[in-house]
Amino acid sequence: MGMRLRRVNDADAAELLRVVTESLAHLRPWVSWVSDDYDASSVAGFLAASKVGWENGTLFNHAITVDGAIVGVAGADRAGDVVEIGYWLHPAHTGRGHATRAVAELVEFAFGLGGVRRVQIWHDEANIASGGVPRRLGFTEVGRHTPPRQPAFGNEVGVDVVWELTR
Repeated sequence: MGMRLRRVNDADAAELLRVVTESLAHLRPWVSWVSDDYDASSVAGFLAASKVGWENGTLFNHAITVDGAIVGVAGADRAGDVVEIGYWLHPAHTGRGHATRAVAELVEFAFGLGGVRRVQIWHDEANIASGGVPRRLGFTEVGRHTPPRQPAFGNEVGVDVVWELTR
C-alpha cells in the first residue's frame, strides 16, 4: 500500500490525537499549535476547521497514511491564486520520503484547483529538514521574511524561508 494522502475526517479523531501526542516533542520546536494541553477538543477544532475549509474551497487538510495508518498531516491553504502547503510527520516516519511524496501530490492537487498560479512553502530558516522538501521538488527560494506574529519559539530563529513553484 505505501504512502497515501486522503482527506481528513471525523473518524480520524482518536488516531490524530494519538499521533500528535506521540509527536509533541518532535513538533513543539517548530509549530505554535502544539502544546502540552493538546487534547480531544484540539483535534475536534482542527477537524471542524478542515471540514469548513473543504466546503469553502480554502483549506484542504489531508492525512498522510502509510499502510492505512496516519503518520502525519499535509495541508493546502488557498488564498486567491496562491496555495501554501504545510506538513508534519510523526518522528518514526521522518527521513523516508513521505513528506516529499505527500507534498508532490498536494502540488498537483493545488494546481488542479481553478485559478491557482503559485504554490508556496514557508518554514523557519532553522528547520533544515522542512527546507529539503521544496528543494527536492524543484521549488525556488523567493524570499526570507520576519513574520509579523509572535516572537520566534522553540528552535525557530524567526526568519521564514519562502519557496515557490509556478505552473
